[in-house]
Amino acid sequence: MITEVVLTLIGGLVLFLFAVTNLSDVSNELAGEKTRYWLQKFTTNTFTGIVSGLVLTAILGSSSAVIIITIVLVKARVLSFREAMGIVLGANIGTTVSSQIIAFDLGRYAPVFMIIGLVLVLTAAKSKLRKGVGSLFLYFGMLFFGLNTMGSSVEPLKGHPKFFEWLAMLDNPLSGVLAGGIITAIIQASSATVGMAIVLGKKGVITLIAGVSVMMGAELGTCADTLLATINSSKQALKTGLFHLIFNIISIITGLILIHPFVNLVEFISIGMPLERKIANAHMLFNILGVVIFAWFIPLFDKLLTRLIPEKP
Repeated sequence: MITEVVLTLIGGLVLFLFAVTNLSDVSNELAGEKTRYWLQKFTTNTFTGIVSGLVLTAILGSSSAVIIITIVLVKARVLSFREAMGIVLGANIGTTVSSQIIAFDLGRYAPVFMIIGLVLVLTAAKSKLRKGVGSLFLYFGMLFFGLNTMGSSVEPLKGHPKFFEWLAMLDNPLSGVLAGGIITAIIQASSATVGMAIVLGKKGVITLIAGVSVMMGAELGTCADTLLATINSSKQALKTGLFHLIFNIISIITGLILIHPFVNLVEFISIGMPLERKIANAHMLFNILGVVIFAWFIPLFDKLLTRLIPEKP
């Protein structure tokens, strides 16, 4: 039974990751050069930078993709480090949109999205736009089909004591953050990690504290690929990657210290909602509060990182 469960879980995860990766690629392809144009055009100050990062991440479905594009533009001196910081903060809010979508029970309609997408792709002929839209529907359906598969795979484990022993460990916030961070660093998709936490919450096998802890760990794990993008980059690009890391570390440390008041706040604003919605709300609230507080200190971090990593004369 365990082997069958593990294989089904892995199969669902692979399908989910395949869909997420291709959704981001197709969205980026459809947006084309407009993505860079928007980043350049609407980053005149911190506020517009945050809004740009939020909107583009919601469209592309990947905060890592937006932050990596930002790092590339900073390296090319198209954007300044100060402008990039606003985009990074906005991307952290934008990534919570996918959590809200996952929390709604759209899994039952996954085959409908996949059929519509397949029909559009097969009848696209030479229309790139029609094929692109069809691909979006197809991968969107695959994403929820993968989530549904992962959720179904854990059903047989509900009565298994060892499974509950492992899940009980996640109630320890440090263990939950560590698990979320490791999983995200391995699969390179924070949305998948948070999605799994939401699915487990929907099945009633984890608590809200465990879901919040895993979510915070996912925020840390997602820094891995953005830091890789700074290798052999300019000092400004390196500072952008480090700012993303510092923002997440400080947010997580604060979240761990205040985890019980934070969970109580989530419970208060999510009265009457199922657990999966509460985890998604916690993800959004955590990132919004972090950005609102952190945005005031952008000038300070600009000076600090510039002093630590000075530009060569």
